[in-house]
Amino acid sequence: MAKNTGLNVAVPEKECNDVNCPFHGTLPVRGQVITGKVVSDKMQGSVVISRDYLHYVKKYKRYEKRSSKIHAHNPSCLGVKVGDTVKIAECRPISKTKKFVVVEVSEE
Repeated sequence: MAKNTGLNVAVPEKECNDVNCPFHGTLPVRGQVITGKVVSDKMQGSVVISRDYLHYVKKYKRYEKRSSKIHAHNPSCLGVKVGDTVKIAECRPISKTKKFVVVEVSEE
């Protein structure tokens, strides 16, 4: 069972006047918090995040690089675009594939 981290979706410095953005400040998050890079923002209200990690191969006693893609909700007030490094947090299922929401953007 996932432990509640007590985070809520971050509200940016500027006020969000978008009435079509119901998730930007009220969606409770819990469980995993993951950092990754945005690889696609072509969907409406969603982004695809690529997460790189190391996997240990016992036979060769080495690590190999792996990556996974995660779909996340993109609140319109955050303005995430391709190439941004973002922090996403687990939340309730928003759709069939979206179970994460973008919480923080750190452009590099």
